[in-house]
Amino acid sequence: MQYHQNGVQTGDPSLAPAADRADGPTDVLIVGTGPAGLTLAAYLAQFPHIRTRIVERRDGPLIMGQADGIACRTMEMFQAFGFAHQVLHEAYFVNETTFWRPDDSGTIIRTGRIQDVEDDLSEMPHVILSQARVQDFYLDMMAKSPSRLTPDYDTKLVDLTLPSEPDAPVGITLETNSKTEVTTARFVVGCDGARSQVRRALNIELKGEAANAAWGVMDVLATTDFPDIRLKCAIQSAGEGSLLIIPREGGHMVRLYIELDKLNPDERVADRAITSDHLIAAAQRILAPHSLDVKQVAWWSVYEIGQRISDRFADTAPTDAQAPRVFIAGDACHTHSPKAGQGMNVSMADAFNLGWKLQSVIDGHAGSELLHSYSAERQAIAQELITFDKAFAAMFADTKGNGPAFQSYFLQHGRYTAGVATCYGPSIIRGPDTWQYLATGLAIGTRFHSAPVIRWADAKAMQLGHTLRADGQWRLMIFAGQDPDEAMTLAQSATPELRLILQSPHRDTVLDPSDQTLFPTVGTLGLTDYERVFCVDPAANIYDMRGIDTEQGGAILVRPDQYIAHVLPLSGHAELTEFLALTQS
Repeated sequence: MQYHQNGVQTGDPSLAPAADRADGPTDVLIVGTGPAGLTLAAYLAQFPHIRTRIVERRDGPLIMGQADGIACRTMEMFQAFGFAHQVLHEAYFVNETTFWRPDDSGTIIRTGRIQDVEDDLSEMPHVILSQARVQDFYLDMMAKSPSRLTPDYDTKLVDLTLPSEPDAPVGITLETNSKTEVTTARFVVGCDGARSQVRRALNIELKGEAANAAWGVMDVLATTDFPDIRLKCAIQSAGEGSLLIIPREGGHMVRLYIELDKLNPDERVADRAITSDHLIAAAQRILAPHSLDVKQVAWWSVYEIGQRISDRFADTAPTDAQAPRVFIAGDACHTHSPKAGQGMNVSMADAFNLGWKLQSVIDGHAGSELLHSYSAERQAIAQELITFDKAFAAMFADTKGNGPAFQSYFLQHGRYTAGVATCYGPSIIRGPDTWQYLATGLAIGTRFHSAPVIRWADAKAMQLGHTLRADGQWRLMIFAGQDPDEAMTLAQSATPELRLILQSPHRDTVLDPSDQTLFPTVGTLGLTDYERVFCVDPAANIYDMRGIDTEQGGAILVRPDQYIAHVLPLSGHAELTEFLALTQS
């Protein structure tokens, strides 16, 4: 973390000086303080000149329950936001997953045990932590931002009106404590859940179907003789249904996803009048002959399995001439079962994708047509999630089927559940594959896959991906070839913030700290930034790990949300300039 750029700062370095915020109309109104809403709010709060407001119909922040799985890719995003270390300190680490099925006598036995995340999938682990705590970290980040942004609770959206003029603001009607407020916003983002009022105002439907399957979920403190209670565990019983065990943070609590009886056609789970005692009894039957003595139920709920998705995530389609002004994200535009652990993760990825694009357009760094790429990119990803979730949920509930097939499916889709399989398709912010051969392990359209390096100035061993902050910057990662001068020529002509990686060991590398291409001045005092040049780590060579051409080198252009926009040769200054001219004004 860098600070002191504008003079010595004492106390908490994450507390930014409060900015003087000019009064004026709202730039971005966010409806809902779930994972998507707070991700977007925390991102935009860094830019005090962008007038952001977030409203929530509930009377305060989430305290307990809801999602808990945090994928590796999401942890990479948290690192960019600056609070990954807090999550790692509190969370349960998912190291292994076990599988249980009945033997010939009907008694459940362990049939498989696997490493949960394959080696080098990410530098970050798969962890479990309450959604409420994740949201606490976002709220803390917002409160410490230059904007000092806080949600307006007890405030609900009543109405939304799209103007006929393309540049006119969106009309908004809010209600707070029975008092009506009529206002406007340049952009509105609905992060207000599956019953989204924003989505309804746009006349966009969630399309899909339910599986007539009811499940219960509960967080409990319990004692048991079941040996895998502190491992992620999928249990398929002979005749009592299926159970998914997710150990929780703190060393004692555990989450149970419990299969219940099938719903009849047109029946809703609420019609069953299910209680927490029903869920406990069902879990005990599935775990038998092992005991389960529940001491306390911290939270519980019941739900119906269903997969639904909107055909667009904004008021206009990606092919329309009119740029969008109203967006939906998270559960407002895609819903699915929670067992694959993707809901919160995909929702936050929606918001990160949208956040930098809104900021770029509002700041005049990009034309409004960039906003079309949000719906185009994220709707495709959500559709992949729906397809995966249908298959995953069906296989998990199929106690009569092939148990090894379910374990094999889990293994095959490990990259997907870790959140690192996303690959964005062709667009104005995705270059051609012409020079992909220069970095075969860093595919265009995928997230920048970090690897170890040594920072030249202070010999610090670190992850290169951890230099990618969620701050709205495009970054050019220049990997030098055998001729370092070629890399320097591109560095001197590049406009994005650069990172230079050299193949020589850091102790043998001689550089001039007064070279402002590599060591630019920052802040009001004109201090030197020493944190942009790196050398290979001999113990884990990034060139070998990510398939980078050691002879020619290469340049990786990374978007503000850490996804790779282009791979270029070191001689590709003209191509870089042309590409950036299309994506930035």
